[in-house]
Amino acid sequence: MRLELGYVFIKDVQFGSESKVENGTLYVNKEELINLIKEDEHFESVDIELARPGESVRITPVKDVIEPRVKVEGPGGIFPGMISKVDIVGSGKTNVLKGCAVVTTGRIVGFQEGIIDMTGPGAEYTPFSKLNNVVLVCEPKEGLKQHEHEKALRMAGFKVAAHLGKLAKEIKPDEVDTFETLPILEGVNKYSDLPKVAYVQMLQSQGLLHDTYVYGVDAKQIVPTILYPTEIMDGAIVSGNCVSACDKNTTYHHLNNPVVQDLYKKHGKELNFVGVIITNENVYLADKERSSNWTAKLAEFLGLDGVVVSQEGFGNPDTDLIMNCKKIEQKGIKTVIITDEYAGRDGASQSLADADKLANAVVTGGNANEVITLPPMDKIIGHIKYVDTIAGGFDGSLKEDGSIVVELQAITGATNELGFNKLTARGF
Repeated sequence: MRLELGYVFIKDVQFGSESKVENGTLYVNKEELINLIKEDEHFESVDIELARPGESVRITPVKDVIEPRVKVEGPGGIFPGMISKVDIVGSGKTNVLKGCAVVTTGRIVGFQEGIIDMTGPGAEYTPFSKLNNVVLVCEPKEGLKQHEHEKALRMAGFKVAAHLGKLAKEIKPDEVDTFETLPILEGVNKYSDLPKVAYVQMLQSQGLLHDTYVYGVDAKQIVPTILYPTEIMDGAIVSGNCVSACDKNTTYHHLNNPVVQDLYKKHGKELNFVGVIITNENVYLADKERSSNWTAKLAEFLGLDGVVVSQEGFGNPDTDLIMNCKKIEQKGIKTVIITDEYAGRDGASQSLADADKLANAVVTGGNANEVITLPPMDKIIGHIKYVDTIAGGFDGSLKEDGSIVVELQAITGATNELGFNKLTARGF
């Protein structure tokens, strides 16, 4: 499967009378977007704010971050099963508004939404401080249940991202990247002298408000399966979860999965990137055994020499991670795992809730319990009062001067960004 990603670089975002892209600036018609979101009657009020890199702005609580994209050529559309009809995506041409994102916020959904600071020390820990953000402030109607609120907010983000993405459909990209994965036998024959490597992507699926969707299906309902890596780039996998902000894979992370991108950089040169095995994270032991058994079976079936495994969440999913690693290693396949750590504020506690001697190649995203002080910002988008109760916050996190003392887990994308940027090969 072959996909061309055409990047239309966005250097600024402004409100305007017409939504368009012109000379590197994304112009947004505010009322147009508000009316689009208000098609969903679950919201009491809707507003649109803008946040640019370097501005003294804090966005919290953050639900999701989404990059606008549009199919230009080829089957299907962006976010299949959510916005577009269910069709296999990942081939043809897709244009990307690179350098901007849609961020969703409003009164809290769960208790693990996070913080994005556009400047200061907190900005160094999140990739989203570097983007021109269109922020949707969506307030639910009184009495709306949490899962209904989450769905309404999730869909609002997808609708706006798809709407803005369409602005790039007729624009000639500033830059084009091409990604291609051949069918298994064809790829093995073409790269017969290279090790066969796959990416095992663990998806958060551990209960209500801990959801990830694959072609519109809740990942709790799937057994491990195989995807072309390019399918992910067209929105085949999207976020619907409210786990700790630092290790939640937002939809932006899925669209721009750096493990996929790093493996593609080595594809055909140092390794044969065979594809992606997606697997869910489970609550019950029997389900953990089933999914890890299937994951190891698929890795063996593909004749792999090595895999990279990434985890979403922490604590309970550590067992899924170690099961996947151990069972794949027992098949004679070399395994590298990517995870963050929860080692206590002093770093002296056990980093993972599970361990095994076969997990001997680990890429760490750092200690999510590390404490950071975020200085006051001139502007708050969303609601600041929740920082004491989100994961990583505590009673007294919010100071009188507007500064915040929190653990890194409260910063959206913090340890994901650190860990993905450290990915190295093990010598597959």
